[in-house]
Amino acid sequence: MNKNDLISAVADASGLSKNDSASAVEGVFEAITKSLSKGDEVRLVGFGTFSVAKRKASTGRNPRTGEPMTIKASNQPKFKAGKGLKDSVN
Repeated sequence: MNKNDLISAVADASGLSKNDSASAVEGVFEAITKSLSKGDEVRLVGFGTFSVAKRKASTGRNPRTGEPMTIKASNQPKFKAGKGLKDSVN
């Protein structure tokens, strides 16, 4: 399923127009992104939790030359599925 498929599914399930559904889906994505960029968690009970994991700086190797290189520390978005989502998949 891609973004357009998701928008169509939301429109069918809610009875909204595709434009309204697109706005709703975009709004959800923006709200999650803003919350994660602040370092907050987004908990959707029964679905899952979006959070930010801090990755430490490390040393890697350049695949072309084999020379060691430093990989900077970064923040990575993370998702942990909730019980309701896990149960519906299994």
